[in-house]
Amino acid sequence: MTLNTQPHVAIIGGGFTGLAAAYELTKQGIQVSVHESEAEIGGLASAFDVQGEKLDRFYHHWFTNDQHVMQLIDELGLKENVSINATNTGVYYANNFFKLSTPWDLLNFTPLPFLDRIRLGLLALRARRVKNWQELEDKTAAEWLKELGGENVYRIVWEPLLKGKFGPVAEEISAVWFWNKLKLRGGSRGKGGEERLAYFKGGFVALAEALAVNIQAQGGLVSTRSKVSAIHPVAKQWQITSSSGTYTVDHVLVTTALPLVADMIQGWADSDYLASLRRINYLANVCLVLELKHLLSNTYWLNVNDPSFPFVGVIEHTNFERPETYAGRHIVYLSKYLPHTDALYQMTADEVLDYALPYLQKMFPALQRDWILAHHVWKARWSQPVVEKNYSQIIPSHEGPVPGLYLCSMAQIYPEDRGTNYAIREGRSIGKRLATKIIIQK
Repeated sequence: MTLNTQPHVAIIGGGFTGLAAAYELTKQGIQVSVHESEAEIGGLASAFDVQGEKLDRFYHHWFTNDQHVMQLIDELGLKENVSINATNTGVYYANNFFKLSTPWDLLNFTPLPFLDRIRLGLLALRARRVKNWQELEDKTAAEWLKELGGENVYRIVWEPLLKGKFGPVAEEISAVWFWNKLKLRGGSRGKGGEERLAYFKGGFVALAEALAVNIQAQGGLVSTRSKVSAIHPVAKQWQITSSSGTYTVDHVLVTTALPLVADMIQGWADSDYLASLRRINYLANVCLVLELKHLLSNTYWLNVNDPSFPFVGVIEHTNFERPETYAGRHIVYLSKYLPHTDALYQMTADEVLDYALPYLQKMFPALQRDWILAHHVWKARWSQPVVEKNYSQIIPSHEGPVPGLYLCSMAQIYPEDRGTNYAIREGRSIGKRLATKIIIQK
């Protein structure tokens, strides 16, 4: 089917990057259609219903220094929907819980000898003083962290976190990736040193929906269940083949994972270019969400520095957003990054729960199965690009191999890591550049 309506720009992917780009384009009066393959917009920020309230499928928060998302919220007149709270961060190590929310907590972290505690505190300060991230590109995170804090600090604090996050590719992760994490968290603290985080009422999807409403009010189209299978250059335009029809447009912006871009253009693109899109490795994610009768602890974010525990951490969302939001239910996330070939990625929701529960009960002996009022498992194949050494050299350009095709994906966010704040920054940036180009060409 060929539709008569020919939007000027087709955007593939209805996550925050695609929506932010559409927001900028429609502000300039440019015709836009956004194609999202799933039933809902939001991408990794999509949500599900808990007792009449939207809850993120994958846990989310913003840091108080995430200026790009905060600016967008201000522009949309939604500032009153943001809540900012101090949060409790902790570490589970050697069958004990340790609070790690403030510098004072750090000084009381007894698994490390006192001098190593000082080294750990100084490490964060030294990391924040790095101005030229390019000088870290030749180092892995493991090498750099050992240099800054020593072998003992690395073994007890950092190595379990790296392995929990990246599993079999932990040793490949760039120092640049870890440096940015330390810098970001260090800049989101209150006067007492406590970490302060922000959350959007109604879940992050509420912001995505507000963006979509704005885009449509400006004349844009936002289509769900519209999976694009192919993009072909035709004369000086582009033919988009999707599950909702075939369209001809002037420009295409693709915001999906790079290997998916390769699949869409493999009918005509050069083999070397296709290989460059498939060069970056991605980890998948499995996220188990529990609705409980009772809280597990008073900690929001519990890093688990125990190699036998199969998840990166225990995130008790209702120690951040009140349980009353979810009819008194306590919400807990267990997240695991892993290769998509891993057995856990293939499990059903019930199988994931059966797998996870014994580990969780070992940590929280009071937990009984009848505490669990409901459980959900969400999976994302393209969840985390593997940011390796010299990553800047393998990121493809935002300009595609043929004029009129543009790429803007989370794998191209660097030196920062993927996340809502930077997805919005990059989407708005490329949207503005494309709008300028279109206006000049007119």
